[in-house]
Amino acid sequence: MKLNVRAQSAQNLHNNSPIVLVHGLFGSLDNLGILARDLVADHDIIQVDMRNHGLSPRSEEMNYPAMAQDLLDTLDEHHIETATVIGHSMGGKAVMALTALAPERIDRLVAIDIAPVDYHVRRHDEIFAAINAVTNAGVATRQQAATVMREFLKEEGVIQFLLKSFVDGAWRFNVPVLWEQYPHIVGWEAIPAWDHPALFIPGGNSPYVTEAYRDDLLAQFPQAKAHVIAGAGHWVHAEKPDAVLRAIRRYLAE
Repeated sequence: MKLNVRAQSAQNLHNNSPIVLVHGLFGSLDNLGILARDLVADHDIIQVDMRNHGLSPRSEEMNYPAMAQDLLDTLDEHHIETATVIGHSMGGKAVMALTALAPERIDRLVAIDIAPVDYHVRRHDEIFAAINAVTNAGVATRQQAATVMREFLKEEGVIQFLLKSFVDGAWRFNVPVLWEQYPHIVGWEAIPAWDHPALFIPGGNSPYVTEAYRDDLLAQFPQAKAHVIAGAGHWVHAEKPDAVLRAIRRYLAE
């Protein structure tokens, strides 16, 4: 699948590997823009819309082997031999799945607030309800959509995040497929160990990366290190961008 991307060249001459930034569920290539704006100083940057999100193609299939293949196709399309891959949430799982498909194509790996596990939990049903309510209400503006969504969602930050994908009265993600394929998105099938340094950046207040997942994580990423961002929830990079960038830059410099 040919994903929609935004490609930027590094501002300074460098020998660093390009960085591919991969958003999470209900996101778009803009979501990791706060990281891109800093890292483009000395890395070529590729931001992607994942399948069924943004302006990328639609598909009935929404699982991690398929998403990893999309990322590999993107590397090939841009003639990138090896890349640093940074993903948040669903995007973090997608870049982890890429290690099973093409381990030799990855230079460094950063997973933001996600573990390589099947979570067996539905955390997004209220979000789906809010999204569907907006569709059913037939509203055209983000302001009208926000009013509808506040009946379902209490966190204003989540509402504003979702509204970035509400354009001209329509959602830019494929709601029916994301609902149908949701067990695959929260799920995971264990992959062979990728025995290279990897960085995991959990939010200190988030339930997504806990001590309970430590053994599963280290079985698949035996050289993983974690840098917990205190006081941050699941959207770590949005809440504490400076701390996240410091952790990433320290890891890239090792």
